[in-house]
Amino acid sequence: MSEALGDESRRHVVLSGGSRGLGRSLVEGLLKAGYRASIFSRNSTEFVEQARSDPSFHFEVADVCDVQSVSRFLESAREKLGPPYGLVNCAGIAVVGVLALMRDADMDKAIATNLRGPLTLTRQVVRQMRARADGGAIVNISSVVGLRGYRGMAVYGATKGGLDAMTRALARELGAWKIRVNSVAPGYLRTEMSARLESKQLDKILRRTPLQRLGTPEDVIGPVKFLLSDDAAFVTCQTLVVDGGITV
Repeated sequence: MSEALGDESRRHVVLSGGSRGLGRSLVEGLLKAGYRASIFSRNSTEFVEQARSDPSFHFEVADVCDVQSVSRFLESAREKLGPPYGLVNCAGIAVVGVLALMRDADMDKAIATNLRGPLTLTRQVVRQMRARADGGAIVNISSVVGLRGYRGMAVYGATKGGLDAMTRALARELGAWKIRVNSVAPGYLRTEMSARLESKQLDKILRRTPLQRLGTPEDVIGPVKFLLSDDAAFVTCQTLVVDGGITV
């Protein structure tokens, strides 16, 4: 199954961690734009169960850290919706804590989920993308934490910085196959993670943000859709920062 260049509305996009939070918002935005969307996460959610009736939507339980479960998911997704044109690496976990006190298990889980998982998922998806004549587009959801230093976020920042490094290397590696690779680096979003911030921390973030508000998951949808679209046909190897200006 192959769609002609410009026929974005029928393209198949695989997205990891799309059952809630930012991932859910991205899936809703892609479906609304007419894309086909295949997602996986470790557990189903009410959103997933409601979306199952959409013929352009596919979901299976899988763990980005489990290569075999991801392989099974990708095979069934290809059978249902065709070879993927797009991949959004969104699954991730936040690990916050001073490095000297960080447990090995927490470090290992963050690296496995936020970095090794996207690497192995991308490896498998690229093998399917090569079956298409019109190439593909990969968007990695990284973070401003990988671009700037924040106390207590050395492990999380290392994984997200690694994701941006992966973006730059893969863009050079896959360009000959017409596969573009970019990152979107959100700033502080109004999500479950920011809800745990103390009022003093939140006030400090808002004072440092030129737009004087937290971002929302919806703020990330447009940049991701742009990087997946033909409007970004000559854009690769880039990290697009979506942070209200806080990293300036």
